[in-house]
Formats: sequence, C-alpha cells, structure tokens
Amino acid sequence: MMISSELAQEAIKAKEHAYAPYSKFPVGAALLTNSGRLFTGSNVENSSYGLTICAEQSAISAAVSQGERDFAAIAVACNSDQYCSPCGACRQIIAEFGLAIKVIMVNKNGDFQELTISELLPGSFTLNANTPK
Repeated sequence: MMISSELAQEAIKAKEHAYAPYSKFPVGAALLTNSGRLFTGSNVENSSYGLTICAEQSAISAAVSQGERDFAAIAVACNSDQYCSPCGACRQIIAEFGLAIKVIMVNKNGDFQELTISELLPGSFTLNANTPK
C-alpha cells in the first residue's frame, strides 16, 4: 500500500495538469482506494466561477466512475507555503465516503500534514445520523 509521502508526490504531479487561468492557484489531488488503486485529479476552472471543479472532486469522480467507493486516503497539493487544505465543499464530499479517510495536505515544498476527514470536518452532514461511516 502506498505511504503518505508517495501519495503526496502523486498529488504534486497531478497539480501540473491543473487548468487555473483565473486564480493562478493550481491544485492536484491523489486518491488511494482501499483496494490499492490510485486516482488523480486537478482543479479545472471556468470563467463562470461556480462551474469550477476542485482537484479533490475530480479525483473522487474518476474513482467513483470506475466503480471505487472505498477510500483510504487523499493527498491535496498546491503552490502555497501553507498546507493545502480541502475547501468546505470538498471536505463534505470526502466525508460522504467515510470519516476515517486520511487527508494529506501538501505545501509547495512537498512537506505535508495528515489528518482524518473527521478531524477536518467535525459534525459532517449526513441524511441518517445513525449510519456509521
């Protein structure tokens, strides 16, 4: 199974494919499934900003469209001194697939911090509060 530093490097590589002409803030994501498959994504901006797709959403959509729904970890990389933390919407999307998913936040130097999605999004929304994730 891939370790956090390897997943961080895959997110850095995915960032190179970002389409970010408006924000100039490229983001890459690398998603590891519990079956060992890797899916990457990058942000894809649109002149109608609301139609922009985040890197995390791109990677998760790729995995789900290939029949994967059991995720172990996701790494998110950007060109910032700060660790690249998923936005609120992406946190909710990640939480949909499990609260124990590791989130590896990578900065421009390749340094990273690791938390679970439940640590990043306490009290996440669910339609059935009794459904364990």
